[in-house]
Amino acid sequence: MKNFIREDLLFSLCGLNCGLCTMHLDGYCPGCGGGEGNQSCKIAKCSLEHGKIEYCFQCRSFPCEKYDITEEYDSFITHRNRFKDFEKIKALGIEAYKTEQIEKTEILADLLKNYNDGRKKTFFCLAVNLLELDDLQAVMEKMKTAEQEKDVSVKEKALYLTELIQETASQKSVILKLRRKPPKNKEK
Repeated sequence: MKNFIREDLLFSLCGLNCGLCTMHLDGYCPGCGGGEGNQSCKIAKCSLEHGKIEYCFQCRSFPCEKYDITEEYDSFITHRNRFKDFEKIKALGIEAYKTEQIEKTEILADLLKNYNDGRKKTFFCLAVNLLELDDLQAVMEKMKTAEQEKDVSVKEKALYLTELIQETASQKSVILKLRRKPPKNKEK
């Protein structure tokens, strides 16, 4: 969107964690307010109309009718936690939250570079989005310890790491699956 430029390209105006999204990682999206490639967005237009606020929660009208829709399904991985993330950013402060997001993007980069067997990208993105930073750090510490004990293939590492992540998610009651819209029944 023309004239919609933001400094924080990791956390969007509407609360999406752009830096942890497969669309951003694959280069299909520059992040909210990242310039060329930005899609038309009614929330970006709203921000421009309200003095270019950086995050929706800073608006005196938040939450407005744009947030009235309860999303049963995930169009993006990062939709699920956006209200929780808004609360977290308000509690921690913007700079502390950005620091946490940078650490999460570094963990995700490590996962994708060293533990992806070619089939774990979405799973790792979900895990990094939905688990807390300290849980991710604990999982990575366990993984590093296991790696020191024996030399294993990327496929074996991916399998073991997936088990560690699933175990942690289960303990935290986090479901690491996208909530997909069921396919429409095709009548013949």
